[in-house]
Parts: sequence; structure tokens; C-alpha cells
Amino acid sequence: MFLKAAINGGRSRAEAPTVPLTPEEIATDASRAISLGAAVVHAHARTADGGQSIHPDDIGAMVRAVRATDTSVIIGTTTGLWTCSGHDERMRHVAGWPDGALPDFASVAFSEEGAAEAAQLLVSRGVVLESAVWSIDDVPSLLSSPTLHQNVRILIEPETADADQAIAECRQIAAILRDAGATCSILYHGQDGTAWPVLRAAVEDGVEARIGLEDVTCDSAGSAADNAAMISEALAIGRSCPDS
Repeated sequence: MFLKAAINGGRSRAEAPTVPLTPEEIATDASRAISLGAAVVHAHARTADGGQSIHPDDIGAMVRAVRATDTSVIIGTTTGLWTCSGHDERMRHVAGWPDGALPDFASVAFSEEGAAEAAQLLVSRGVVLESAVWSIDDVPSLLSSPTLHQNVRILIEPETADADQAIAECRQIAAILRDAGATCSILYHGQDGTAWPVLRAAVEDGVEARIGLEDVTCDSAGSAADNAAMISEALAIGRSCPDS
């Protein structure tokens, strides 16, 4: 089972008391995630006041802290427009990410303005690309993007709060992508109430999965949990499926 640990996202301490926010906390949680069996780690750099950021200084500080703590961690981040004032600033920030502290991979949401351009910039900088679709409406722009076949994986991230619908959307979009010739890995992930059902569907379908405090703050039984507990449970679910 390929599991990505999404360790913080935009969560606050009010939502999840153990969420890692500082570079050092992110580095510690990232190392722990890998030691438990996660394949890669996705984290959002934070400002001093806890805001999400893709500013070069914040990305550099996070990546350097992770690598100083554990060189085995494959660390990725977001390029989401909610982290900055808009696409133009995103492009300036990504262009300014420090050469000596580039994340290993980064994701681009094809629901956003300028996604194809942002994806091309990442590739030109030597950052491994992931592309994300939030609904079937995002698929045409991804399929027409010049970087389609340079993705390490495509993330399917349904926005619905209905678990059955989220699973159906994942499967529908995955089929469209495969029929259109996308050959990279596919990852499903949900949010809050859909996170665990979608993870189980990913295991059943033999695709990549994701879990962590960015996506959900509790285990599958509904009890509050930290990243380590959720990663351990997700991997146990994976081991319970013979084909995973």
C-alpha cells in the first residue's frame, strides 16, 4: 500500500491540538510518518502566526528542517492559491523557492487559475509534479495540460460531504483518466467524514491513499487521533486487503 501522510494542511491547534505548525514540528512528524511506513509526506509551510504559506522563506525553512531531521523523508507541499494573493504571486513565490531547499514534489489543483502554467514552472525547477482534480469539471484542463505525462501521480479529491458520492466520483474520474491515456499513479483522498471511507475505497481499488490531520482529525471510529495513530490505522487497513 502506498500511503501519503498529509500532516497539517490548514488545521489549527483548536481543531487538532497535535497538528505540527513550526518547521521543527513538521520535521518531527514527517520523520515519524516515514518510520511508521508512510511512503511520502505532504505538508504546508506555516507563517509565524500559523497561516499557510508558499513564500520562499517559509518553504525553505520547512524543507531544511525536514532534511536536517531525517534525510529519508520525501517531502512535498502545495501550490494552492489560498496560500497567497493569487496566481501571479504564486508564480513569483515558486520561482523563488531556494535551489538548496526545494521540496521533492508539489501539487497543483487544476480547479485553479493558471494551473497549467504553475505545473510547467514546477517541472522546469526540477520539482516532481502532482496534479489534483476536485471534480469531473477539472478533468478536461488536466488532460489538455502540457505536463499531463510528467505527473508522478494524479490526486482525486472529491469535495462532497457524502461518502458514497465521494467514492463514486473517485472511481468515475479514475476511469476517465485511464481511458484518456493517463498512465501515472492515481491517489484518492477524502476530507473529514469522507476521509476513511475514501481511503478504504483506495485500498480496494489498488490505488494510492492519503491520511493525516490535513484530511481528518479522528480515527475511523471517530475518536480524536494524531498523525501517527491515523497512519498506523491506515496501513493496518491496507495490510488487511489481500491485493493491496
